Amino acid sequence: MNRYPLWKNAIIVVVFLIGLIYSLPNLFGESPAVQVSSGKATVKVDTDTLAKVESALAAESLKPSLVQFDGNSVKARFETTDDQIKARDVLERTFNPDPAAPTHVVALNLLPRTPAWLASMGAAPMYLGLDLRGGVHFLLEVDMAAALQRRADVLATDLRTSLREKGIRHGGISRSGQSIEVRTGDASTFEAVRDVVRDQFQDLQVAENADPASGRLVVSIRPESARAVQDQALKQNITTLHNRINELGVAEPVIQQQGANRIVVQLPGVQDTAKAKDILGRTATLEVRLVDESAEGKAAERGNGPVPFGAERYLERSGQAVIVKREVLLTGENLTDAQAGFDDQQQPAVHLTLDSKGSRVFRDVTRENVGKRMAIILFEKGQGEVVTAPVIRTEIGGGRVQISGAMTTVEANDTALLLRAGSLAAPMEIIEERTIGPSLGAENIAKGFNSVIWGFAVIVIFMSVYYMLFGVFSSLALAFNLVLLVAVLSMLQATLTLPGIAAMALALGMAIDANVLINERVREELRNGVSPQTAINIGYDNAWGTILDSNITSLIAGIALLIFGSGPVRGFAVVHCIGILTSMFSAVVFSRGLVNLWYGRQKKLKSVSIGTVWRPDADGKSVAKAD
Repeated sequence: MNRYPLWKNAIIVVVFLIGLIYSLPNLFGESPAVQVSSGKATVKVDTDTLAKVESALAAESLKPSLVQFDGNSVKARFETTDDQIKARDVLERTFNPDPAAPTHVVALNLLPRTPAWLASMGAAPMYLGLDLRGGVHFLLEVDMAAALQRRADVLATDLRTSLREKGIRHGGISRSGQSIEVRTGDASTFEAVRDVVRDQFQDLQVAENADPASGRLVVSIRPESARAVQDQALKQNITTLHNRINELGVAEPVIQQQGANRIVVQLPGVQDTAKAKDILGRTATLEVRLVDESAEGKAAERGNGPVPFGAERYLERSGQAVIVKREVLLTGENLTDAQAGFDDQQQPAVHLTLDSKGSRVFRDVTRENVGKRMAIILFEKGQGEVVTAPVIRTEIGGGRVQISGAMTTVEANDTALLLRAGSLAAPMEIIEERTIGPSLGAENIAKGFNSVIWGFAVIVIFMSVYYMLFGVFSSLALAFNLVLLVAVLSMLQATLTLPGIAAMALALGMAIDANVLINERVREELRNGVSPQTAINIGYDNAWGTILDSNITSLIAGIALLIFGSGPVRGFAVVHCIGILTSMFSAVVFSRGLVNLWYGRQKKLKSVSIGTVWRPDADGKSVAKAD
């Protein structure tokens, strides 16, 4: 009756071991480390960077406890801060030999002191939010009106070009906000302009009250196209911010959308607000120039001569020099989109989309320079680097450009990302700014930790005194619930904040409620004269429905907070919802497993240790009896 089958016991043991393993990393704390990340959009950090870090440290007899590559940066962990400082100086000299033009960011950091055997199993501690670790918080608002106006400017220019190519004479085109007005003069011109808009401009719609007699045609951006422009602007700004924040050496930055036009940026561990602002507001520009194909230019490219007059020398990502002319043909303002794809031979390529002005210039340049090279240069902080320098094969018109050649799919994606994320798609303004010091974060950790520990201790004492051995079982189930909750949050790599700690404390109180219901149900059956084994079985079975109902209602409230809340509210909701799920498993399945293990094999069980059971005597009065 009160025995679990082998497979249930196996599930409990497996879940317990998994919970223990994935919660352990949170106990080891952090160790000093040095992080090497990209300092420029065109510099990649990969496994070669990892090997370079290891060799540089070995040459100086510095022995890191762990060197790892996480996809965006290389991190070397040390046992002491002295080794950390020495390693930072060594890596700074290795990766940035020219301090005036740094290519990498070498920053001090803190890494989890997780043992290698745990890390090899994918076990890692939870991240700490700003309120626990300290740092800066920005709330940025994207100027969506400016993004739509920029798009309207492009469409107005394209419309002007299309009307000129079709020989349609008009009285002028002007833009007002997101609307474009074309002065037509007569009905035939009005109809001709409207046909062009309907046939060639899917992003524009003609005003419903358009009247040929008015002498003007007003068109505006379609609502669905406007939303697409806004979404693209927001995504591109988030991508650009990710690239820029690498320079700060932040281990786990939080950059996420909030609402329709806002971006939250949280930088744990960063205290220099001025530098953070400088990075967030940094501008980058793209330029398209012709490569100097003269004999002097080629000699300078090989390093056999000086750079010719009217030309400049830049480096490609590989370190190869490219001599380009000073004349700027196009800038990033003429580029509207860049996407990775494939060419006609199914080879990786980058597809660019230019505005009308860029299309005309590019068509003329490619027609006059077939067979020559053209360089696309990305400028950041006054330093230029050649992203790609393809050969012009034929005249390219229509505003759609394809860059192909000896590149992989990854390189095509990287190049498209660089071209898209060179600058912000729409202006942003900092509307909220907060700085949290590390001492306050440490104080928050101590207070939050103490609240959970003391709350847990008081609950354990009360349950053990009031419910005796069943209270001990409930306390063990509560401890298992806490371990399981921390393990799930660690596996999800959640960011723990002060509201999250509050949700943990609340989860403990809610979890013990289920055990109280179970214990009281068992007591009720014992008062009715049922045998102990039957009382245990009926108590658990009857309490399950009540436990499920109460937890589902709490879970619905948590899901509502998760869907409609933001910031700290969502952090609270995540821990709250996970805590409800783990509490149901621990309170019902795990605690019953302990009870079954202790009492289940006793066939002639006469009593159970569940505290004082009040039973009515023959006169109807309550009499205390211990079971």
